[in-house]
Amino acid sequence: MSATRVLAFNSSPHAPAGATATILDPFLDGMRAADAEVELLFPHKLDIKPCLGCLACWTRTPGRCVQDDAMRGVLAALARADIVVYGTPLCVDGMNAQMKVVLDRSIPLLRPFFVEREGHCRHDRREGCSGGRVALVSMSGFTELDNFDPLVAHLRAASANMGREFAGALLRPYANSLDELARAGVPVADVYNACREAGGQLVRDGSMSPETLGRVSRELVPRDQYIRAVNVHFRQALERRGVSPEIWDRFPGH
Repeated sequence: MSATRVLAFNSSPHAPAGATATILDPFLDGMRAADAEVELLFPHKLDIKPCLGCLACWTRTPGRCVQDDAMRGVLAALARADIVVYGTPLCVDGMNAQMKVVLDRSIPLLRPFFVEREGHCRHDRREGCSGGRVALVSMSGFTELDNFDPLVAHLRAASANMGREFAGALLRPYANSLDELARAGVPVADVYNACREAGGQLVRDGSMSPETLGRVSRELVPRDQYIRAVNVHFRQALERRGVSPEIWDRFPGH
């Protein structure tokens, strides 16, 4: 039996380091431990231009984008992947621009003709393009899980349109503070362990347990305490740069 093929993206501009990696990397480690073959790509390091919206990939050059850039290799990897993992920071209530470009440029994998699937108008995948599953990995600077709702809804809908099963999401509020919280004595090891477990579950079982996902996103400190800590951090950062309190809220140029 062949190994599960996983294609993962980390679209953070801070990758391969950064907060997205703190959650995505142990998740992928868990997949590797379950004998999956994992390929990790960093869209911000690739020459991938925005979609032109010309639909040439459906009419003039079927299945092939007219833009000759790194997306051609990405499309080939997407076509053969059993599991696709979209790792993105939460930016303005959705995926960041680098990830959205990858998603927009994925339409050559679909045929232009409409079909009805499960009572909905869809496109079929092209021959040779696998189905399989999609997983989301994301982090936010905010504390509440509902901040991820628009992003989860977007990727769930995109998965249906790509003919793939949405297998769930690893969501970590304030992931950028995990190291600082650990240094302050807050236990965070179980969060990383849960990420690894979720990766293994997805490969072995095709799904991730709600209990495991809940451990990934669990509250680590009370909201009011975290808000105070963040505000202190930014005040100190401004003061170190000589920015006085009276101009903190002033729009540049005024």
